[in-house]
Amino acid sequence: MRLALPAFAGLSAPVKGALLMTGAAVAFSGMIGLLRLATDALHPFEVAFFRNLFGLVFMLPWLMRTRFQGLHTERLGLHGLRALTGLAAMLMWFMALSLMPLGEAVALSFTTPLFVTIGAALALGEVIRARRISATLAGFAGMLIIVRPGVEAVQPAAMLVIVSAVFAACSALIVKSLSRTDHGNSIVTWMVVFLTPMSLVPALFVWQWPSLETVAVLFAMAGLATLGHIAFTRAMTRADISAVLPFEYLRLPMVALIGYLAFGEVMDPWAWAGAALIIASTLYIARREAVVARERRPHDPGPISAGSAKEKL
Repeated sequence: MRLALPAFAGLSAPVKGALLMTGAAVAFSGMIGLLRLATDALHPFEVAFFRNLFGLVFMLPWLMRTRFQGLHTERLGLHGLRALTGLAAMLMWFMALSLMPLGEAVALSFTTPLFVTIGAALALGEVIRARRISATLAGFAGMLIIVRPGVEAVQPAAMLVIVSAVFAACSALIVKSLSRTDHGNSIVTWMVVFLTPMSLVPALFVWQWPSLETVAVLFAMAGLATLGHIAFTRAMTRADISAVLPFEYLRLPMVALIGYLAFGEVMDPWAWAGAALIIASTLYIARREAVVARERRPHDPGPISAGSAKEKL
């Protein structure tokens, strides 16, 4: 590790961002695989509670090292609102992952940046021109290719993912606002501080005591989620969104491979085609927003990036 850190420090910012984003993709992919294992033993609502509880445990060393000063914020209400939208997204996402193939769920979750783009225009008054509108429509076309309404019955689990993406987009817009004043670790910690008691309420209605093996899976899942959050946040601070975002989409082949090897799931060609269209559209939107942001500096803070606003649960 002592050799690795100086080597990492000597890398260029884009390379650091790419490595951190790749690490985040690996961590989140592993978390999704463990989440599926956990939901085989417990209700998804209970899994969500333990994910938040153990996530808070993983943040405690940082809190103690900073003597809890990292929790300082003047926007506690906004943190609470972020937690409410994040909880809705998390519960629906966890439920969907217990019901449908992992790869297809992840592919549909990539629509979150598209909803962020719409939310930025409707809620924040951001101007979205023809090229970003076209890319957003193309992304939603990719979503329809995966779901294929009219060709076959739309699965309720797929709708859960889509509604989860809407709530995740709301949460992401709030996170983007919070990141202008609060430390990234503080944002993650306040999330689990709020979500732990919040997620306990629905978990109590389906509660059953987990076995030691399940507790180990839940603990590892929360650890990977925390590492993924930290790596993702730091990747976004190292380089432009358009430079690091492609590496975030490595999650899809990784999760598809986990689904195939561990659960015998195979993504059909339509799902791959729809995912490719969604990814291409979000990458284009991120690149356009990066260009616009550079052109507008230092006159104003620029638009919210749909790519950077991706919520991780």
